[in-house]
Amino acid sequence: MSTIRYSKQREAIKDYLKSVTCHPTADTVYLNIQKTFPNISLGTVYRNLNFLVEHGEAIQIDCGDGFVHFDGNPIPHNHFFCRACKCLLDIKMDSIEHIDIIANANFPGKIEGHTVIFHGLCEKCCQKEHC
Repeated sequence: MSTIRYSKQREAIKDYLKSVTCHPTADTVYLNIQKTFPNISLGTVYRNLNFLVEHGEAIQIDCGDGFVHFDGNPIPHNHFFCRACKCLLDIKMDSIEHIDIIANANFPGKIEGHTVIFHGLCEKCCQKEHC
């Protein structure tokens, strides 16, 4: 078993992800971490983001906008993606974990989780369009 070395850069990336709710892309993380670590490379940011995801300290979200977004909250929760302004938001709602049980009853394999991303217009865009 290999020991995982501590990394100030990885810790800064993790802290940044936990401090924001905007679900940033790797480029956004890079631009913000570069303020503290001016010599950090985009590749290092990608490697550390992937490390955090692989070790359950962050999640990645693909909402169909051509970018992978990252979330510092690895606890299962649902998201909303605005088709107009492209914001990605957390949705606070009762758990729908029971959907895995329903799906498993109708699927010959084994479902181990799900990802839910609701799509539509956020509150601000809905006000602009007079929803």
